[in-house]
Amino acid sequence: MTKPLQYVGQGLFYALFMGVIGYFATSPSYTHLQPDETLIKLSFSHAGHTKGECRERSAEELAKLPAYQRKGGTVCPRERADVVFELEIDGKQFDHVVMKPAGLSHSGNSNIYRRIPVKAGVHTLKARLKDREGEGFNYEHEETMTLAPGRIVVIDFKSATGGFIFKNKNAT
Repeated sequence: MTKPLQYVGQGLFYALFMGVIGYFATSPSYTHLQPDETLIKLSFSHAGHTKGECRERSAEELAKLPAYQRKGGTVCPRERADVVFELEIDGKQFDHVVMKPAGLSHSGNSNIYRRIPVKAGVHTLKARLKDREGEGFNYEHEETMTLAPGRIVVIDFKSATGGFIFKNKNAT
């Protein structure tokens, strides 16, 4: 008698479990973007300039080092400067980020990832980046774009190609 009751209980448990999974597979409904919105994705990794200048070691410093470390007479700092990023949309500052370098010695890349939903339409986007100590931004790009609903604008940064890249893509 206990075996048939166990099977019925197990069947009810499985049915309840499948019902819960089925409900959460379809509800609540998820909307990626509102119908009148577009998405700006900001994603890049960049290493700032090193803090300080390289210098030559003095004869006294070289004498204190073990023989196997005396070949390189130049000492360069490892620590990198913070990377400062700003984004303006239609003349209003939208985002200001100070990114610290990764790593124990603060010698790695600074990383950023942002998803910014904005209303569709014509917008002027201005991106600025500073990757060294001192005043002023050393990379700047401004572009007026028509942002259609449901589209994605990707803002990337490549210092080797001159700075910011704005790409307008279809959302998938």
